[in-house]
Amino acid sequence: MASKTMKGPAIFLAQFAGDDAPYNSLPGITKWVASLGYKGVQIPTFDARLFDLERAANSDTYCDEIKGICADAGVEITELSTHLQGQLVAVNPAYDAAFDAFAPDKVKGNPQARQEWAVDQMMLAAKASARLGLGGSVSFTGSLAFPFLYPWPQRPEGLIEEAFAELGRRWTPILNAYDDAGVDIGYEIHPGEDVFDGATFEMFLEAVSGHARCRINYDPSHFLLQQLDYLSFIDIYHERISAFHVKDAEFNPDGRQGVYSGYQPWTQRAGRFRSLGDGQVDFKGIFSRLATHGFDGWAVLEWECCLKSPEVGAAEGAPFIRDHIIPLTEKAFDDFAGGAADQAQLHQMLGIKS
Repeated sequence: MASKTMKGPAIFLAQFAGDDAPYNSLPGITKWVASLGYKGVQIPTFDARLFDLERAANSDTYCDEIKGICADAGVEITELSTHLQGQLVAVNPAYDAAFDAFAPDKVKGNPQARQEWAVDQMMLAAKASARLGLGGSVSFTGSLAFPFLYPWPQRPEGLIEEAFAELGRRWTPILNAYDDAGVDIGYEIHPGEDVFDGATFEMFLEAVSGHARCRINYDPSHFLLQQLDYLSFIDIYHERISAFHVKDAEFNPDGRQGVYSGYQPWTQRAGRFRSLGDGQVDFKGIFSRLATHGFDGWAVLEWECCLKSPEVGAAEGAPFIRDHIIPLTEKAFDDFAGGAADQAQLHQMLGIKS
């Protein structure tokens, strides 16, 4: 059987899109990232400057145009991202005002209409992914329980269980539609979502009855900031990992701040996102673990550095990822020392009398 080697480098376009050329159109931004050495692009479906989700869901012609633009630039589409729409599938009322910023004007101030819009967007993305020939996508679960993360004030019995049961009720029909389309949803395990670590992923997976399309978009930066063992996470959940965000972070607690330092500005927090190689994430360990478990998806840069410019971060990201991808060998290192053996020889070597 042929070994599976990870693909890359690729880049998530969301953090680089802008109103000025070349960042304001798909032709411009794909040519820019290709010039930096990227081979794949993860496309945000929520940025109309780059992508029209409704057209993609309904038009093979438009999808062929999108694929042609990428091919002309020399890149492939890795996945479609529905992070913002997925977030709006489940919103605690405490976050209504903040998350209205992600919604179109026609549904702002109307949580039910906003959720219905988000679900429709997810369904469109399933169809668009299928038309583009993609087997996976990436998203968020949203959150109903996250405001109650810290167990004070004391939570009423059953509150968390009901939150996950409701997540299951909301996401199961969406996952079924993705199954019909032949597309996975790789949920980014992310604080602010109800699914923010391995334990909560297991709770969500149970709520959707172990749905085969419920997968993981692995991003170690969020795990480092929680002080979670992100290498063991791969060993535990590798069968569910369908996507990979290559993103760095650092955690520097002191006498004033620790894990709960979110009230401070980004540059003053104990936990900060950094450009690749500038943080503390053990990427050699991560790429080795993923290679060990046969992950053959895309290694996708997600850039959110609190210090470095995005242009420099993007330029440094491609060679960083390329140098960490491990081309897998087709044979064992000690094959040269091996030899054919028969049962009699094995018995002789072990001292077994035939």
